[in-house]
Amino acid sequence: MAQMAMLAAQDRPESFADLAERVSPAVVNITTTTTVAARLDEGMPRLPEGSPFEDFFRDFFDAPEGPNRNRSRQSQALGSGFVISEDGYLVTNNHVIDGADEIRIEFFSGLELQAELIGTDPATDIALLKVDHDEALPFVPWGMAEQSRVGDWVIAVGNPLGQGFSVSAGIISARGRALQGNYDDYIQTDAAINRGNSGGPLFNMDGEVIGVNTAILSPTGGSIGIGFAMSSDVVVNVVDQLREFGSTRRGWLGVRIQDLNAEMAEAIGLERAEGAMVTEVMPGPSLDAGMQAGDVIVRFDGGRVADTRMLVRRVGETSVGRDVEVVVFRGSEEVTLTVTLGQRELAEGTTAPGSPDPAAPSEMAPSSVLGMELQGMTDSLRAELDLPSSAQGLVVRAVDPDSDAAAKGVQPGDVITEANQQPVTSPEDLRARAEDARDAGRRSLLVLLRRGGDPRFLALALDD
Repeated sequence: MAQMAMLAAQDRPESFADLAERVSPAVVNITTTTTVAARLDEGMPRLPEGSPFEDFFRDFFDAPEGPNRNRSRQSQALGSGFVISEDGYLVTNNHVIDGADEIRIEFFSGLELQAELIGTDPATDIALLKVDHDEALPFVPWGMAEQSRVGDWVIAVGNPLGQGFSVSAGIISARGRALQGNYDDYIQTDAAINRGNSGGPLFNMDGEVIGVNTAILSPTGGSIGIGFAMSSDVVVNVVDQLREFGSTRRGWLGVRIQDLNAEMAEAIGLERAEGAMVTEVMPGPSLDAGMQAGDVIVRFDGGRVADTRMLVRRVGETSVGRDVEVVVFRGSEEVTLTVTLGQRELAEGTTAPGSPDPAAPSEMAPSSVLGMELQGMTDSLRAELDLPSSAQGLVVRAVDPDSDAAAKGVQPGDVITEANQQPVTSPEDLRARAEDARDAGRRSLLVLLRRGGDPRFLALALDD
C-alpha cells in the first residue's frame, strides 16, 4: 500500500508552473464590440391606437433634438482564444464573436491587435480569426484528444469573468459527452471554467490543445466542476475547412435516420441493436446508390456504426465527393453500397420527393389492427390531414389506450406507410405483414410511421 501511495504521488505533478509559463504567451483575451440600435419608439409613452396624441409624441421623440437622437449604443463582451500558427490564426468560440463589429485581441505580453473574422461554424461553436503582425507570434500545437484518458491531468487557460489571464487545473472527468449538437464530442473536466473562459484552450501535460472550452453545467452560473471542451478531434477538421474555404464542407448521405432499440432489432432479425435505421431517402447520394427506407446502416467507410450520433459525426468528417462503402442490413442480409458523398451545406433545405401515387382505395370504414383503428388513404383524408396528393398508407383514426401502440406513442392522425419494410395501403396489408412476422417467429412488427411529415420506425408487439 505504501508503494502504491508513493507511485500515485509521483504521478501527480509537483507544479503546473512550467507548463503554464510555456503556453500562456499563445493564449489571448478577446474583447468584442457590437453596435446595438435602439427602437425608434423606445421611451415613448404607450398610447391607445389611433390616439390624437400618438403623432404628437412620435414627432417629439423622433425630432433631431428629441430623446431618440443617437439612440444606438455599443455593447462589449469578453472571451478567450489561442493562436495556432505563427502567422496569426486564432481559434475561439463562435458565440464569443457572434455579431461583433470589432474584435480586439490582447496577448499575455500586453500586445493588442485588431482581428479579422475568417469563418465560423455554429454547429460546433467554433470561429477562426486572423491578426497581422510584423513578427512571428507564439502559438500552441494541437494534440489528439482520442489518445487522452479519463483521469488525465489537464489545465484550462483563459479570461474568466474578465479578470485577465488565469490558469486552472483538473482532470478529464469523462469523454465523448454530447450536449445538443449533431457533431458534439465534448471532454468533460473539473478544471475550473467560468464565463470568459469560452474559446480558451484545454491543454494536456505536453502543452498540446486537446479541447476548446465551450460550456459549463451549473445552477448558479459559476464553476461547480462540470465544464465541457469541444474535442480537438472535431475542432481541427473544422478549423482546416474554415481556413481553406471560409466555411465548413461536411459530407452528406441524404438520408433521415433513427436509432434502433432491442424490439426493432428483433423485428427485422438483427442480432444487436446497433446501427442507424434509414427512415427516409432523399434525392441525392444514397438514393443514387440504391439505399432504401428500412435499411440499417451497420458500417461506414470500413468502421462499424454504433448509433446515429456516430454515423452523423463520421459522415460530416468525410470529404465531400469521396466514394465511400456503406454496408446496410436489408432483408436478413448485408448489402454493400458505394455512395458518393454530397455536401451538407448545399443540401440543407431540400425535401424528399413524393411517393408514386397508385390508384386511391375506395372509402372504407376503419378496421382494427394491433390496437389501432386504421383506414386506407383517400382524397378526403389527405385534405383532412393536410397531406400532399402523393401521400399513401394507413391513417390511424383511434388507438386503444391499453395497446402497445398507445404505449409507444402512436396517435390519431399518424400515417403508417410500411410494415416489415414493405408498403401498406390497407388494413389487410398490415395484417398480412403481421402474420408473416409471426410465421418467422418474431415477437414484434416493424412499422414506418409519419407524423407531420417526419418519419420514424416503431416495433409494435404482436398479439399472442
